Amino acid sequence: MISVFGSANMDLVAYVDVAPALGETVTGRSFGTVPGGKGANQAVAAARAGAEVAFLGAVGDDAFGAELRRTLAGAGVDVTHLRTVRGPSGIAQIVVDGDGGNSIIVVPGANGTVTAPSEAEIEVISRSDMLLLQLELPVEAVTAAARAARAAGTIVVLTPAPVQPLPAELLEAVDVLVANEHEAAAITGQDDHERALEELRGTVGWVIITLGSRGALTASGDGPAVRVEAPRVTVVDTTAAGDTFVGALAVARVERQPADLAVRFATAAAGLSVQRAGASTSMPTRAEIDRSLSETGTGTEAGAGSEAGT
Repeated sequence: MISVFGSANMDLVAYVDVAPALGETVTGRSFGTVPGGKGANQAVAAARAGAEVAFLGAVGDDAFGAELRRTLAGAGVDVTHLRTVRGPSGIAQIVVDGDGGNSIIVVPGANGTVTAPSEAEIEVISRSDMLLLQLELPVEAVTAAARAARAAGTIVVLTPAPVQPLPAELLEAVDVLVANEHEAAAITGQDDHERALEELRGTVGWVIITLGSRGALTASGDGPAVRVEAPRVTVVDTTAAGDTFVGALAVARVERQPADLAVRFATAAAGLSVQRAGASTSMPTRAEIDRSLSETGTGTEAGAGSEAGT
């Protein structure tokens, strides 16, 4: 089982030809509300990719909260321990330009009330094979969840976004770090992603830096860095591509796929997601990911390769 301790937001998405500069007003092409949040996105991505998933977090007692809960449950995610708190749910205001690029403002809402995992949530984490974490919850709560997972032998995967200083006690409990190139540069101070990878791998056992259309760079232990190419696709919307990558990666590792095939599996899933609009609405099913990989000649049999881990 994969548990996700993270955020749930309602995404308020405006599509424009060119994103406005400061002080500028532009006319948009369309607008929509889409359930999202990095935690919820990763949970949906993992569930659609074939895993048993439990989501741990909070929504408000508003209409957005009810819709977020329905969306997670509808994707097959266990929401037994999803908290409902008084006040608004988290929201993300997103602008998507004509090239599929985006800029995002997140207002935490209910997510900001999760200052520590509850005893029931720690029990779920302890029973899980893998825990997915992000930084849209208070960092002290993320750190506590990571430490609980480490104590139970649960593999911890961290997406360091939104980027911020990472406490040493959090990094010490992380097994897998998945950062995009901008996050990796901000954390390490290295603009060159290969140098950033080398610096990060000195702290975390397995590091993956996602590079958008250029694929991903990955290294674990003392092994060489490996570049995994991304499929060539027509990009519609890159929102939640990184979360799709992480959710699919987790599924592949829980299924004991070798690290290199797990990254290819995740890259294929992200490549499918960017061809569709929205966050949770863009995430592919397991059948779609397998079909994409079969078309490129990459096998993804469940149970193949080494045990899950780093």
